[in-house]
Amino acid sequence: MFDTLSDRLSATFKNLRGKGRLSEADIDATAREIRIALLEADVALPVVRAFIKQVKERASGIEVSQALNPAQQVIKIVNEELIGILGGETRRLRFAKNPPTVIMLAGLQGAGKTTLAGKLGKWLKGQGHSPLLVACDLQRPNAVNQLSVVAERAGVAVYAPEPGNGVGDPVKVAKDSLEFARAKQYDVVVVDTAGRLGIDQELMQQAADIRDAVSPDEVLFVVDAMIGQDAVNTAEAFRDGVGFDGVVLSKLDGDARGGAALSIAHVTGKQIMFASNGEKLEDFDAFHPDRMASRILDMGDLLTLIEQAEKTFSQAEAEKMASKLASSKGGKDFTLDDFLAQMEQVRKMGSISKLLGMLPGMGQIKDQINNIDERDVDRTAAIIKSMTPGERHDPTIINGSRRARIAKGSGVEVSAVKNLVERFFDARKMMSRMAQGGGMPGMPGMPGMGGGPGRQKKQIKQGKGKRKSGNPMKRKAEEAAAAERKAQGGALGLPSAEEQKNFELPDEFKKFMG
Repeated sequence: MFDTLSDRLSATFKNLRGKGRLSEADIDATAREIRIALLEADVALPVVRAFIKQVKERASGIEVSQALNPAQQVIKIVNEELIGILGGETRRLRFAKNPPTVIMLAGLQGAGKTTLAGKLGKWLKGQGHSPLLVACDLQRPNAVNQLSVVAERAGVAVYAPEPGNGVGDPVKVAKDSLEFARAKQYDVVVVDTAGRLGIDQELMQQAADIRDAVSPDEVLFVVDAMIGQDAVNTAEAFRDGVGFDGVVLSKLDGDARGGAALSIAHVTGKQIMFASNGEKLEDFDAFHPDRMASRILDMGDLLTLIEQAEKTFSQAEAEKMASKLASSKGGKDFTLDDFLAQMEQVRKMGSISKLLGMLPGMGQIKDQINNIDERDVDRTAAIIKSMTPGERHDPTIINGSRRARIAKGSGVEVSAVKNLVERFFDARKMMSRMAQGGGMPGMPGMPGMGGGPGRQKKQIKQGKGKRKSGNPMKRKAEEAAAAERKAQGGALGLPSAEEQKNFELPDEFKKFMG
């Protein structure tokens, strides 16, 4: 959704890089480019004005003029101001002291409230709660049936005493659902209300009556992120007519310009609490302004990636795989069965292109990422599953006739089988080297990171590079000097031994280090 905005901002910051200091003209030009980028992304004009004013004031101040790298300081300021207009701190759900907690969903028809009720129910269940979805949309055809289907898919309970399709009193259903939840010991009630094609008094009154009947702990306004400026107008009308506590953005995976997401929190004064970014029930999570700002500026979203990995990967399995790769056999214990298991675990995390999009700098190759065929994972799995247990354990036995049989069984060309086996051997070699502390091969100039073809030639020839002296006394002196350089950090600028000993990881990263 934010691709166009990200591209424009990246191009703007690229012009700043390499400048030792920024003149007033540089800051004005940068502010003008950022303003155009935001307006093209459909961000509301008052938000753009406030944003540009803050950036210009801070960029003209002492924090940039005295910075060692002014361009990076400007990017830091833009990042912080983006976080500000997106809501600042992450806003969490408020839970009632005495269950059940009541969450009411409001919004226009077509915003995706019913589907989002299922996504929220699944998310709450994953957080250890016992949610109940309540069908109070009794006007829209088949809305009650849709909520029942979504609840079943999410694995949560539903309360739907009325058939809907214009039959039943939504206020009574909402009120009765609280007694039902208490009797069945559900600790969260999610009320799905009716929407309209536009804002009207009847919609507002019905929503207000349901609100008064159940006294919700949270009223969440569901807004389609693809409708642009109208999202802000609708949000303001709901805020004044019914009132709400937080915003949920649906359809963030769309190809619209995304201005609603950047405008709504600033204009309404209510924070975005959740975001839905796909069709699957799992494509839903809490909204983190800092992470969204990082994505917009192509800095990645590694924390979300780590959280998704933690949910999907078993610690015991990860340790088992690591021990296989780090074994004295050079990783040969790591088989195609293990490779398939790892691949399926990654697939559970979600779309490969979305996962790659969370890595820093991926905006520069977004066309290649968008062209990734997700079905390649299925084809790879089909090839591996068409092999015998012996072939999966030791792929070196796969000869021409075996390749032909595997290709026929998996419905692919023989060359695809050959390529998969070769890729597996390359991947195993690389992962084994990394697991044993050898670093990633093929990255020249980095200590412990291999060096690509050029370095391999040097290793073969051994004609270049410093050799050890044949004089024992001189060699001893050279080794002592090298040890001292290593202890002090050496020419690479690494921390000294004393600094490394006293180094403390930030608290938020300690949990990932076991």
